[in-house]
Amino acid sequence: MTIRNGAGASRRPREWCRINAQAGAATEILIYDVIGSYWRDTDAQTIATQIKELDTDEIVVRINSPGGDAFDGIAIMNALRAHSAKVTVRIDGLAASAASVIAMAGDEIVMGEGSQMMIHEAWLYTSGTADYLRSEADRLDKMTDSITSLYARRAGGDFEEWRDLVAAETWFTADEAVAAGLADKVSDSTPDSGELSAAFNLSQFRFAGREHAPAPRIPSAEAVEDTNRKEGIVPTLNETLAQRLGINADATDETILAALDEALAEQAQETGTQASAPGAGDPTAEQVATYMERHGLVAVDRAQHEDYIAAANEGRAARAQQLREADEALVDGAIRAGKFGPGRREHWLNALKRDREGATEAINSLAKGLVPLDEVGHGVDPEPTGGADFTAVDKFKNWIEEN
Repeated sequence: MTIRNGAGASRRPREWCRINAQAGAATEILIYDVIGSYWRDTDAQTIATQIKELDTDEIVVRINSPGGDAFDGIAIMNALRAHSAKVTVRIDGLAASAASVIAMAGDEIVMGEGSQMMIHEAWLYTSGTADYLRSEADRLDKMTDSITSLYARRAGGDFEEWRDLVAAETWFTADEAVAAGLADKVSDSTPDSGELSAAFNLSQFRFAGREHAPAPRIPSAEAVEDTNRKEGIVPTLNETLAQRLGINADATDETILAALDEALAEQAQETGTQASAPGAGDPTAEQVATYMERHGLVAVDRAQHEDYIAAANEGRAARAQQLREADEALVDGAIRAGKFGPGRREHWLNALKRDREGATEAINSLAKGLVPLDEVGHGVDPEPTGGADFTAVDKFKNWIEEN
């Protein structure tokens, strides 16, 4: 990615970002060229303002870009993060340099089949005195550190590990990006836009694409909390009772019992008023039964209700343990298959806990052998390779005796 400063290449009037907003549908943002107004006629400030004003619950950002202006990329990323909508980023072709920074704004990041991602240090085109250039070098270091922290927060792991990957200009295939934690899954869907066929000049980079770059070193990572995903919840007995009684589904046992007692008392009062003279006393058992049947309620004594609650809690705990064991088996199998390293075990277990279906799909889509499993070299001396003793061979001894 580049920091603008001074003269550079001439601008070409071309749109690098387009926003398609339609009523009743997810808003689509296409970033399909070099990022920044220095190279094109669309400025990031205008785009950020347009994003802020979007009235939508879902934004899909589609990227096929070799990068561009670092500050413009960060501005767009922050605008997307600040929006209340769910943001899904789809890498249709290439997300390199500043484009990979924008991708980090996604609540979910999806790599298209055959897509690539690249991270590297910030660049600067400038001129000036030695003192000025030294100050600009410090500025570059700060920018690169800020960008590195984005990757580390997204994927988990040690900042210094990611700083080394950024310094080396690291390229990732779709599967490798998922294994590293920079993306959530790989999709085999094909983008509709014909612009995807556009090729970029990658000669300014150290490597002209993943096919010319060494395999990335997948860093070890701790689990990363994701507050944007919501786990599906199976209704429990308490929730069903709460729904029938018209109270919050997360109400405590005491609240549910109090609401049930209140409902029974109110109905008893209503029924008693209709069937008896004022002040006649408590409703009869038949009146209570009629009310319960009419409202779909079943009366149980407190001890029995508490038994139900205890049994439900035990069943919930057993089910959670069952799912945990299944998740561990899936993750451990993926580690043995070389899909990712042991350091990412807890990351994937937490991902399965948050979104079991999506994380399972992502793990199953990873290619085997991304992480080497075999040892490199051996710690034993080789077998001696001296010549064979032919005199010990029966056929040779017989030949000597005959001759």
